[in-house]
Amino acid sequence: MKLHTRTCRGAVVALLAGGLLLTGCSSDNLQDTSKAAERPAYGGAPGNGSGSTGGSGAARPADGVEQGDGRPEGEQKQDDKGRDFAPEPDYLSTFALDVDTASYGYALRTLDEGRLPDPGTVRPEEFVNSFRQDYERPEGDGFSVTVDGAAAPGADDDWSLLRVGLATRPADHGGERPPAALTFVIDTSGSMAEPGRLDLVKESLGILTDELRGDDSIALVTFSSEAETRLPMTRVGDSRARIHDVIEELEPSDSTNVGAGVETGYDEAVDGRRSGATNRVVLLSDALANTGETQADAILERIEGARREHGITLFGVGVGSDYGDALMEQLADKGDGHTTYVSDKEQARKVFVDQLPMNVELRARDAKAQVAFDSGAVERFRLIGYENRAVADEDFRDDRVDGGEVGPGHTVTALYAVRLRPGASGEVARATVRWLDPETRAPRERSGSIGASAVDSRLWGDAEPRLQVTAVAAYFAEALRGGSTIDGTLPGAPGLGELEERARTLADSTEDRSVKELAEAIDQASRLRDRDGPGQD
Repeated sequence: MKLHTRTCRGAVVALLAGGLLLTGCSSDNLQDTSKAAERPAYGGAPGNGSGSTGGSGAARPADGVEQGDGRPEGEQKQDDKGRDFAPEPDYLSTFALDVDTASYGYALRTLDEGRLPDPGTVRPEEFVNSFRQDYERPEGDGFSVTVDGAAAPGADDDWSLLRVGLATRPADHGGERPPAALTFVIDTSGSMAEPGRLDLVKESLGILTDELRGDDSIALVTFSSEAETRLPMTRVGDSRARIHDVIEELEPSDSTNVGAGVETGYDEAVDGRRSGATNRVVLLSDALANTGETQADAILERIEGARREHGITLFGVGVGSDYGDALMEQLADKGDGHTTYVSDKEQARKVFVDQLPMNVELRARDAKAQVAFDSGAVERFRLIGYENRAVADEDFRDDRVDGGEVGPGHTVTALYAVRLRPGASGEVARATVRWLDPETRAPRERSGSIGASAVDSRLWGDAEPRLQVTAVAAYFAEALRGGSTIDGTLPGAPGLGELEERARTLADSTEDRSVKELAEAIDQASRLRDRDGPGQD
């Protein structure tokens, strides 16, 4: 029997188990969230893992009752190789949506320079979200969700890889987007003198200046040891030549005071804020902070009021072979924004021209996904990546807790490894997504239930090509995180040699240049592993 899937308009479903059928997820499931927080699927208060049945889900065991394998509740479960999966009592999975891609872009740059990336900079969700998906798009605002999966290759029959895909409506055509008020905070410290840093930033800004509409506005702030406003908020209109002149005058000097740059940038953004426009701070830097505040929390504390009161989000664009990945990610995550990484003119054009609307507009604020698994159907599960985006289960409906910001035309993919209990059937989970309307800040939710169906199709060859690409990207990330071993925590992990072959086959079938680039990156990683130690294949 083939895996059944169904696309759900207006929802984000955060995953489930072996075969799945998505049901009950029409637009009628839009809930009135002005009422008190409802209990999660399968009963109980949010996150407590106990309670009576809800719908067709199996009842959760009461506190202290042993599970089917005799393991007391609360004890961490492990697979046969001693790797931790979800604790037995925790059948909720809650995370903030993430559209960052900087981790993958930086990994490509590092491999191209003949080095394996530091495992700490590898975030699997950013690898997965770097590739185009064919998810159905919603007709209106909100989300569509596509759920599919396949049996993990080489793994036990009861292990599956499950994918949930979120997509937003693309930007309107014909220049109908709201005007943008963009404050660019540009790193001009000494470290930016290296080729591929400030020179690339200047070229990127020049490209953007020519692409912006006349009714857009731009401000330019630079920072090295101190911050300086080079151009206050200015309508592009007849000022393009002036903007180009300011950009061309930028030169590197002194140390890197990221905190001063961000604070001054937000001051300019607030002073030049335009009602009805998309107001955003864009940080362009190698994020190698060495002067003033160097911690993300301390930097953002200074601009907390502007960020919250005015809804000004932070978009981080990383550059440079030495790159402060952790700081940039934290700044963007806690600044209600996202990050990307550019290393050449082609990537800069993609970010600042092709993807301009999705990088400056918003379809949803503080989007979070939560799925409640039925302990009677699911034995173990693991969300691949998103460790830095984890949200406490009880905070799912607390709108003071940050989620993820999603722009027009974005897709978000979450991949799970799921092991069903023998004979699992019926409804196995209920998934809900919550987000805030970007204009009114009114909360919205959509829910859908997921049932299990037999999964006998294999990942390689039988599954949809884009699901296979998702799996290759996740396996590659897990391999890079594993240091000297390919044997990561994702079931059925192939060797790098086989993974490269899969990627090249998919590049041919999808005619997607980015998938070919993925295959070349896997080949580079394999060669570097062979050079630095015993081969892994």
